[in-house]
Amino acid sequence: MSTIALTPRQPVPALTIPLVGGGRYVLGATPAPTFDLVVFYRGLHCPICAKYLMELDRLMPEFEKRGVGVVAVSSDRAERAQAMAGKIKAEHLRVGYDLSLPSARQWGLYISASRGQTSIGIEEPELFSEPGVFIVRPDGTLYYGSTQTMPFARPQFQDLLGAIDFAVAKDYPARGEYTGTV
Repeated sequence: MSTIALTPRQPVPALTIPLVGGGRYVLGATPAPTFDLVVFYRGLHCPICAKYLMELDRLMPEFEKRGVGVVAVSSDRAERAQAMAGKIKAEHLRVGYDLSLPSARQWGLYISASRGQTSIGIEEPELFSEPGVFIVRPDGTLYYGSTQTMPFARPQFQDLLGAIDFAVAKDYPARGEYTGTV
C-alpha cells in the first residue's frame, strides 16, 4: 500500500490523540488563531527526534506569540511518550501518543519496520511512522506539509517561524493545490 499525499487547501485527516499529562488533543476542536502545527516524530527510540523536539519546546513561546498551536505526536504508547517528554524536559510542548498506523498513513507518513535496538540502546517498535510536519489553517485545511522517509534533514523550526511571519504578513496562499492533468 502506498503513502498518500495530502493536498494543500483541502481538509486534513482527523486527529484525536491522548496527551502526556492527561487530556486529549483533537485537531480543529479549538483551532489556534493563526495555524496549528502538527509535528509527527518517530518515537522514544529516535535520538534525532529528541533533539528536534527539544528545539521545538525551546521555541514554543515564539509559536505561541504568533497564534500557532503546537503538538508533537508519535505512535508510541503512553509510557514511551512520557519517557520522551521527560527526556526532552518538555515545559511547553504538548506530547501526544497512540497515533494509529492507519491514521499515520492517512496523513501521508511513511511507515518503517523495526531494525532492533537503536544507537542509544532503545528497541524500535515493530512498526512506527516516520517524521512529518504539517501546518493546518483554523478551517482544517492543509497550509504546509513535509514528510520524510528517514529521521534526517527535517524542516527547521526557526525557518518555519520565518515562513509563518511571511505568510501572515503577505496573506500568502497555500501552494501545491493543483491536482489536474499535467
